[in-house]
Amino acid sequence: MSKGPGLFSDFGKKSKDLLNKDYTSDQKFTIFSSSYTGVALVSNLVKKGGFSSGDVAAQYKHKNVLVDVKLDTESNILTTFTITDLLPSAKAVASIKLPDYNSGKLEVQYFHEHAALTTAVGLKKSPAVDFSATIGTPTIAFGAETSYMTSSGEFTKYNAGVNMTKPDSSASVILADKGDSLRVSYLHHLNQLNGGAVVGEIARKFSTNENTLTVGCSYLVDPHTLVKAKLNNHGNLGALVQHELRPKSFLTISGAFDTKALETTPKFGLALSLKP
Repeated sequence: MSKGPGLFSDFGKKSKDLLNKDYTSDQKFTIFSSSYTGVALVSNLVKKGGFSSGDVAAQYKHKNVLVDVKLDTESNILTTFTITDLLPSAKAVASIKLPDYNSGKLEVQYFHEHAALTTAVGLKKSPAVDFSATIGTPTIAFGAETSYMTSSGEFTKYNAGVNMTKPDSSASVILADKGDSLRVSYLHHLNQLNGGAVVGEIARKFSTNENTLTVGCSYLVDPHTLVKAKLNNHGNLGALVQHELRPKSFLTISGAFDTKALETTPKFGLALSLKP
């Protein structure tokens, strides 16, 4: 694929990952394995509250075709076919989740040196059509996305934004929810954090006049241990410790606290990911 501005869905992704990725209040166990035929298997078991769920996924890659099949405990089967280089700098993704035959979806992505386009359409009668486009360079890009319902003839979503990326920092401004919300984020890597980073995000909801300011950081204690923390102006504090037990196998312990209601019970999460 061409090096270009990237997809609109990736705008602000680095900041979003630092503030949200690996934070959990559930108990999750994941194990990866692979067979000599090249099939990769992933098994997940999640306990949330008093309920448990799980899934088993298989992935097989042959040349430029990638096939993913996932079966969960609710008897849903999600199948995804991904074909890269279908055309020069283009990728196609087809998916369906059985037994819902109306869940089928086809997406085509096109990457150019100065642009990226995506079009997705549901495989049913009167489907939704999603479209996004970005123009620019890997350093600065402008983009927009929209969703059109063919059944009602209405646009149900339109967002726009700008994303800026440098080797040690990234920033984004996204106008979403049909212009009702604005999210501004900035992330900066610091040598003082041993390769970690600090991030700030301001989200405003115009219809309710509500503002949310969130700050966070990550710190590498050593090459195998990562510490993250975040706090917003509503008093919600989150923290996690992630330790690499062995190459590509991680233990993550996270917690969430309401600093404005210390009498409430904190939430804790545990995730164990093992890869032989």
